Amino acid sequence: MLASFDYAVLRLVPRVEREEFLNVGIVVFCREKRMLTARTHMDEARLRALWPALDLELVREHVHAVERIAAGDPEAGPIAGLPQHERFHWLVAPRSTILQTSPVRTGIYRESEDLATRLLEQLVLTSS
Repeated sequence: MLASFDYAVLRLVPRVEREEFLNVGIVVFCREKRMLTARTHMDEARLRALWPALDLELVREHVHAVERIAAGDPEAGPIAGLPQHERFHWLVAPRSTILQTSPVRTGIYRESEDLATRLLEQLVLTSS
């Protein structure tokens, strides 16, 4: 069975004024399947190359907060308690901070695939 989905790439922009970024995750929402998920991966060596003084632990906390909010974790604060579609729109809203998202894009979801893993592999993980 096919269903449409929306997704955005989570980007770390270490120095906003330089407009350089590194993809660190994805946020995926499929209303028909009642699915909202975020998957992340931080390539610390590449992040250090862009910004040697980056506080990786602080960034890691914020990146993981995206996963927790998407999952509706009550410990993630009041935003995590919103309905899925509201959480998705909050997560992908434009920001001028070091953690930003790409424009929202759409696709077709095939139920037999692990959509979030596929997108993470295609858009975030680097191939050796």
